[in-house]
Amino acid sequence: MSFLRRRSGTPAGPDFDVLAMDPGDWPGLFGAAVMSGPDGSCQGIFLRYDLFGGRGPAMFIGNLPEGSPARDTPDGVPFEVRQLLAALEVEEPVDFVSAEDFPVMLRDDLLIVKKIKVSEERVFCAQFDRSDQVQVTIASWDRPIADDLYQLLKPLPADLFQQG
Repeated sequence: MSFLRRRSGTPAGPDFDVLAMDPGDWPGLFGAAVMSGPDGSCQGIFLRYDLFGGRGPAMFIGNLPEGSPARDTPDGVPFEVRQLLAALEVEEPVDFVSAEDFPVMLRDDLLIVKKIKVSEERVFCAQFDRSDQVQVTIASWDRPIADDLYQLLKPLPADLFQQG
């Protein structure tokens, strides 16, 4: 996808399953991009869910392994939020406002979700860490992230994202 520029090399793809909403369950357009490191390793998978009718992106989901430079943003605004705003061509500056942890039941497990608030009030963001140290971030435009969204997240096999 054009919303991410490759730094160098062609990454082989992730060595982890990607937690996301199944593209078959999304009633719109879907795209995926691999973020590569200088050595060609996978530094993240980003999924873009667009609305039908050319109405633009509705949601980004990022899966970032431990050590990915996109995990640590100096201003506290998640990388996925920045990508969502760039895709929407929102040029106003956006700042981190606050973060708060919330418990969410995911099947039989308790998930601690960090809800991140930014200065752009139409952006909603949630973030959590998986047991394999992959950070999942969901950024949505103009729709709050409801607890039932987490029930729609499924592990998509890494081979779906392999290049070449």
